[in-house]
Amino acid sequence: MERTIEIELRRTTSSDLETLFTFQIDDEANYLAAFNSKNPSDKKAYIKKWTRLLSDKKVNIRTILFKKEIVGSIAKFEMEGNAEITYWIAKAFWGKGVASNALGNFLEIEKTRPVFGRVAFDNLGSIKVLENCGFSKIGTEKGFSNARGKEIEEFIYELK
Repeated sequence: MERTIEIELRRTTSSDLETLFTFQIDDEANYLAAFNSKNPSDKKAYIKKWTRLLSDKKVNIRTILFKKEIVGSIAKFEMEGNAEITYWIAKAFWGKGVASNALGNFLEIEKTRPVFGRVAFDNLGSIKVLENCGFSKIGTEKGFSNARGKEIEEFIYELK
């Protein structure tokens, strides 16, 4: 993938969590992410969860910087024995190539393959990010979306 903007990835530290928390409490972002915590505004639970993940050797978490400013996070974690990718970009940076560039850079660091990405069926921006980075759609599942309060379809993508 061609890099169109300069993104820096660095290991996430506990001091990043306050800023990263503010990105994930946006209602529109939560709606699009769909599969998130039951109470995304519970800062204490967010900090506790991510502090624990920072010390988990199976999790690779990076903070995304654009012009030295924190604009999101990206991580590889394991779910049911599979490597999964997740990312969260501050709403002010949507549609600017940040997520695609960050994921492309991250995949150069994180070599686990296959790696999977899951996305709500109507999250067109995230679908585009995965496809731009070489992921292929391999299936669908239904799951309960806390953000939407109902079961919705989720697309499953894979990068071999």
